[in-house]
Amino acid sequence: MKRLSFQAFAALLSILLLAVGPGNALAKSEKPRFNNEFTNLCARAVGTVERAGKFPRHLMAAVSMVESGRWDAAKRERFAWPWTVTAGGAGRFFPSKKAAIAHVRKLQGRGVRNIDVGCMQINLKYHPRAFADLDHAFDPKLNAEYAGRFLVKLRRVTKSWASAVRHYHSSTPKRGRYYWNKVVLVWNDARRIANHKAHQARLEAYRKRRAARLATRRGLRSR
Repeated sequence: MKRLSFQAFAALLSILLLAVGPGNALAKSEKPRFNNEFTNLCARAVGTVERAGKFPRHLMAAVSMVESGRWDAAKRERFAWPWTVTAGGAGRFFPSKKAAIAHVRKLQGRGVRNIDVGCMQINLKYHPRAFADLDHAFDPKLNAEYAGRFLVKLRRVTKSWASAVRHYHSSTPKRGRYYWNKVVLVWNDARRIANHKAHQARLEAYRKRRAARLATRRGLRSR
């Protein structure tokens, strides 16, 4: 079998991971266009909470990708989307906070209460006091902060991050294990990519230092 390059492997794995998040339930016509202004909102918010809470590196980010991850075919990247709503097993990505809030209100008007929202897909039925209102619920920072507090609490009770992540999704053992397996897949991919980028950065820094030394030597020889 021909060996895939790191970039090709990462791209293939990201495509396979499409089945993980709510985007799998979307029809093509429903998928909103990407707005680069929003693509890093969840990542920045989750990263801040992850560092402050001393989570295992990239673990909370992996959870966010499982919860609200979507694929950008143009950039060949996958990222958590802040305007994600899931109800009745069907997830939808919206182009703006306003559109996501309008959809949630429409669902609530029909009597639907079991609704997941935002970067970390906080359930409004089981966490009714998590946010002051829907505007706060869809705020990436507040959404990530609540999820972080909840995960830390679960870890304190269950004594492990793996158990905490399983219970974040469900207290039913079978569902929790299935969810944890999905998170681990994304988590391993995230760590692999991060390690590769760090290696590339070190290599580039070395090349620049080497080029600078060579330039200095040439300058000294030309005098």
